[in-house]
Amino acid sequence: QVQLPESGGGLVQDGGSLRLSCVASEGTFSSYVMVWFRQAPGKERENVAAISRSGGSSIYSDSVKGRFTISRDNAKNTVYLQMNSLKPEDTAVYYCAARAGLLSARRTSKDDMDYWGKGTLVTVSS
Repeated sequence: QVQLPESGGGLVQDGGSLRLSCVASEGTFSSYVMVWFRQAPGKERENVAAISRSGGSSIYSDSVKGRFTISRDNAKNTVYLQMNSLKPEDTAVYYCAARAGLLSARRTSKDDMDYWGKGTLVTVSS
């Protein structure tokens, strides 16, 4: 069982930045596609960004494209989500998730994931 604790959430003003981190508990981290999801109150969990096993490819949702950047450091078993130009509508619990296999835009839904973190809350004030 892979543990994926997230960190880095908090309260930030409109237009501010945060960086989320997720550290995998085991050494097979490089065999997983890593995905960040978020869930706002009363809404479905949605994928935000995904990154390939090597870190060479990434996919973003339209709502965050150009503002968020996903990256990973396989030597540190860590995936990051750099969030810039934050907006109040970015307020949500952000989750880290892992899926074995190759990066595919058709396999980044919540039902495709093998492991989940418990989430970290990001609140953007207006």
